[in-house]
Amino acid sequence: MSRKIGSFSSYASWLAIGGLSIGVTALMLTASIIQGFQDVVSDKLSNFEGLGRVSHILGNPINMLDTTIISIIENENLDINPYIRGVCILRFQNKAEGILIEGVEKLPEIITKSGNFDIYPGQIIIGNGLASTMDIDLNDIIYLQGFSNKKSSYNIPLVQSFEVISIFESGLQEYDNTLAYVSLDDSRSILNYSKNTVSGLINISGYLSNLSYPYYYETWQERHALLFEWISIQKWPAYLMFGLIVLVGLVNLIAAIAMIIIEKSNQIGILLAQGITKPILKYVFMLQGGIIGLSGGVIGGFLSIIIILLQIKFEILKIPSDIYFMDKIPFSFNYIVFLFTLIFSFAIAVIASWIPINRISNFNPSRALRYE
Repeated sequence: MSRKIGSFSSYASWLAIGGLSIGVTALMLTASIIQGFQDVVSDKLSNFEGLGRVSHILGNPINMLDTTIISIIENENLDINPYIRGVCILRFQNKAEGILIEGVEKLPEIITKSGNFDIYPGQIIIGNGLASTMDIDLNDIIYLQGFSNKKSSYNIPLVQSFEVISIFESGLQEYDNTLAYVSLDDSRSILNYSKNTVSGLINISGYLSNLSYPYYYETWQERHALLFEWISIQKWPAYLMFGLIVLVGLVNLIAAIAMIIIEKSNQIGILLAQGITKPILKYVFMLQGGIIGLSGGVIGGFLSIIIILLQIKFEILKIPSDIYFMDKIPFSFNYIVFLFTLIFSFAIAVIASWIPINRISNFNPSRALRYE
């Protein structure tokens, strides 16, 4: 860069660095937000769904005494949680709502926040969306009615009462508005499952594969494949849009190198007259372009790190949880992306510098020094 204080080329160089810094910051923040959103949603879904679920291919109840199921449960490398899932009606005061209940032995960690929370017969845990809709508070007594043919002696559908012992908030409306957890025995009674039968098995940890007919294993990624396809589709337009800011910075870089060459034409003429070769001069200017690009990448990267750290610590940027599955903008800083951005900034700046540097090939020292 020009060492002349106040020279136009000096200002152009700093503007080029500033433009690249803004572009890299925007690109880094975009990548971090997309990755953060995907990580948060993935973590929540995997908490609810487990690593995967074993189900009957026809949706029939699974017999826990089946040899295949016994071998899965007794596998020491797997953490298996039997579950029963079905639809029933929740009644509270004069309100009624269709919900999805899941009977489990072990509650998801996202609900318990620790591994020592148990649920017993006669107890229920509901989402905050459902609680808000039905005006249900902790310790209220609600009633569940299943859609089975099982009736009381008075030919009235069986209804069971439950005490609300906890209200969870995951940020996923699909769960907060419709899902409730009860004990495995209670779900068996409400949904009319016979003894030793369940809807399926939740694989909490470990690798499970090679299930034989009539059972199949579905991971949580496969279960929510459409959501992650949508995230992937949204990713590239966002990168392209914010990448255009980097392109503007590169245009500023080209202009800055061109201004330096024009402003320093006399000095270039002197150097050529003294015997320096044009390839060496080109190398010098390309190196200068690379330094501008690397400086912009480093400054932009550190700006993005500062913004990410501030957001993680103070949660400054809030978003509506009923739309975005979370109440704040998530960031997930990726060091590999950061290093790749720095390398890419340097490489693309060197390449972009070649456009104005080509002027040196046709540079005439005698014309530059005519009035010296």
